[in-house]
Amino acid sequence: MSKLLLRNHAPDDTGRVHHVTPESAGWTNIGFDLYRLQPGQSVTGDTGDREVCLVFVAGRGDAAAGAERWSGLGDRMSPFEDKRPYSIYVPQGETWSVTAATPLELAVCSAPGRAGGLPVRLIRPEDVRASVRGQGTNTRHVFDILPDQQPADSLLVVEVITPPGHWSSYPPHKHDVESGSAETQLEETYYHRLNPPQGFAFQRVYTDDRSLDEAMAVEDGDLVMVPRGYHPVGAAHGYTGYYLNVMAGPRRAWHFNTAPEHRWLLG
Repeated sequence: MSKLLLRNHAPDDTGRVHHVTPESAGWTNIGFDLYRLQPGQSVTGDTGDREVCLVFVAGRGDAAAGAERWSGLGDRMSPFEDKRPYSIYVPQGETWSVTAATPLELAVCSAPGRAGGLPVRLIRPEDVRASVRGQGTNTRHVFDILPDQQPADSLLVVEVITPPGHWSSYPPHKHDVESGSAETQLEETYYHRLNPPQGFAFQRVYTDDRSLDEAMAVEDGDLVMVPRGYHPVGAAHGYTGYYLNVMAGPRRAWHFNTAPEHRWLLG
């Protein structure tokens, strides 16, 4: 099995399913944890020198971050409900906690805090920009949770819904070198869900010289790490794909480079 693919599995005693650190991934910036909490179960954290975005993927719960408190966050029981998520931005040097009110799927996205001084911020569904990208069988639906137009030090966070039989992160593009407005160097994780859950998708991660070339069959709840290279996703016929993207690098901007041989697809 590819070292870039982390399989879904039962949560541990804390509710945690996936745990990625810069050390475990062999990169510099992104950390990612996925929790599946039962009602009444809690998870807490201290950001230290990193910033965090807590994403309520599915379910409801109460949360605290810094001096802020919220009750009953979460407006969807599934990421396939065509509703935008609740999220919380937590800067470096703060503590946070989430307690599940229903079964709760919580993503904890982290990256280095740099400038500091940003406030804790609740990101409501109405704060999340929705858009449609592509056309034909390349159409996908995007929810920008923490885009580069919104304040943060390192993190970029986005959700994407890929209809059955469609492609996403396509035509193949990459963001692994610093090249001004042409391309930024960004690590990336993909947390995948499928509807119905017995479905599958495919993701390929590859470089121009093929020194990295991995093709993975992705199932519901799997996580794919993209350290560099192109990374297209295809959803099988009959199954809707969802993924939560986390990106971070030395510069907080999303500029990508489409594979030259596939640029004709852009019309």
